[in-house]
Parts: sequence; C-alpha cells; structure tokens
Amino acid sequence: MIIIMKHHATPGEINTIISQVETHGYHVHLSQGTERTIIGIVGDGRPLENHNFELLSGVENVVRILQPFKLASRDFHPENTVINVRGVMIGGPQLTIMAGPCAVESRSQILETAQAVKEAGATILRGGAFKPRSSPYSFQGLGEDGLELLAEARDITGLPIITEVMSPEAAPTVAKYTDIFQIGARNMQNYPLLLAVGRTQTPVFLKRGMMSTVQEWLMSADYVLSGGNRNVMLCERGIRTFEPATRNTLDINAIPLLKQWSHLPVFGDPSHGTGKWELVAPTARACIAAGADGLMIEVHPHPEKALSDGAQSLKPERFAELVTSLRQIALAVGRTL
Repeated sequence: MIIIMKHHATPGEINTIISQVETHGYHVHLSQGTERTIIGIVGDGRPLENHNFELLSGVENVVRILQPFKLASRDFHPENTVINVRGVMIGGPQLTIMAGPCAVESRSQILETAQAVKEAGATILRGGAFKPRSSPYSFQGLGEDGLELLAEARDITGLPIITEVMSPEAAPTVAKYTDIFQIGARNMQNYPLLLAVGRTQTPVFLKRGMMSTVQEWLMSADYVLSGGNRNVMLCERGIRTFEPATRNTLDINAIPLLKQWSHLPVFGDPSHGTGKWELVAPTARACIAAGADGLMIEVHPHPEKALSDGAQSLKPERFAELVTSLRQIALAVGRTL
C-alpha cells in the first residue's frame, strides 16, 4: 500500500500518517519528491485494508499494490533510482559500463585489463575474487588476495570495483574492499545473503537466477531493500532454456519490462547471456536499445589463457570497438556514454 500526500501536505500531517502505520506494527518507506510525498507501507497490509487513510488530512490518494514485490515496485517509488558509486551515477542519463575479467588471476592481468577498459570508456572495474563454479575442480578464485589486487587496480585507475560475495559470513571481508556487492545467479534466492547485504549501505548488483521469473527476481530485490539498503541494481544475464546453441538465452524483453515495473537501475550481461564473444557486441547493443542503464562485459587481455570464461571474454581492442558503437546507440535512445 502507498499513501500519496497532497502537494501542500504539512510535516505534521505526514507524521500523523506515519504514526498510525507504525502503531499497527508496519514499517514506513518515505519518498519525498519534488511534487509529492509518498508514504509506502511495508508489510502484507491486511490489518490496514479497512483503515480509511483517504479521510485523513493531507491525503490525496491511497493505492493498494497488488504485486508481491513492494519496495522494488515503480508504484511504490515512481522516480528512477540513481545510485552514486564514487561519483559514478548509475541509473541516470549516462550509461554505465562495468568491464573486466571473469576472475582476478594475477596482478599483471588485472592491472593490464583495468587500464585498458578505462581507456576504452568503462567506468567500473569488474573481477571475481571468489568464484562459484559448477565443478569443484575448476578455478575458485584468489580469495582475499584477489580483493587486494582489485583494490590496488582501483587506486591506480580510479575505477570503482564490483566483485561477487557468496555468503553472509564473507560479506564483512568483501565489504572492506569492494564498492559494489555482486550477487550471482546461483545466489539470487540465497535469502540469508540478501538480508546480510541489505543491512549494509554498500550498493548491490543482483543478477537474475538462471531459472527465475522476473517476479521472483524482484521479490529477491525486496529482501535487500527491506533491510534498509536502497542501493540495488538488477542484471539480466540470461536464463536457461531448451536452446543449446548459446550458454544461456539472453532475455532482452525483461529489460523494458523491468523499466515498467521497477524504479531500480537495469543492466544487461551479454557475456554470460550468450557465452560466445562473437555474440557479445550485437546483444550488448540490443540491451542498450531496449532501455538498459548499463552493461557488464567480460574483458581479458588473453582470453585463450583465461582460467574461467575465456570463450565469452572480449579482447581489449574489441571492447574498445564495442564502446564506440554503443555511443551511437546511446544517442539514438536519448542517453550518453
């Protein structure tokens, strides 16, 4: 449920509403825009169904939110959420490109890649220090040593960093280094982890589960938002379908759907979405044309030697060519890059 206050509602009238809601044991999410103040009620709302908030002074309208996700809903928060990460504004008019290797493998590898993606136009450096792999025998990442290398790359290039966190217990360690928590597809419904990062103010990059619906994905976002962390981004990274020709099926239509349903920034991941470097550029352009606020792209200086996901990684020169073409797409849809 959301309560839309009149344009000239006083602080006293707003506080009266908040007090009555909290008396029933519910939490309030306050959104104060330039035109209206919106009071969001967090909970199932059943004890409040018969409460006539419409009759209270200063109230313009009361809207019942039928979707199971509340805090991620655009009804709840009509204006687009914009997240500030070390001066990089995510979700605003300017597109955000996150780029880097699937995994941090060595100091020389991450520093070379970081310099290259920055020169090409990336604004955030990605790299995995802890790698959830399907096989226990595959490279699992460098752990905290990898986090230290990412932090060094940030110090040298000025690029904020994003890296994956895999468990609630690991969150405090990862938080010491990263600027953005990445929640991978396998952990989209790891509710203890979602609650743990929700109790922080570190931005969260939530990837769609490989077999999850958009509605389930947004309810996972609500787990983070309900903890008080409003800095959440969504990433479409492809879903598992019957088609074996690509690693996953990149669900492009989820991007405009999310922009209708939610106020959160939306990203596309054409690297995981296709699994083939030859398909990354055309699907990346499609994501931007469909309304994505940014992209996450895997880049490696020597993909043939990569310890993970080499087949879907772009070489730095190909990444630079892609960014150049994306600038033209951005202009066509009223964005900048």
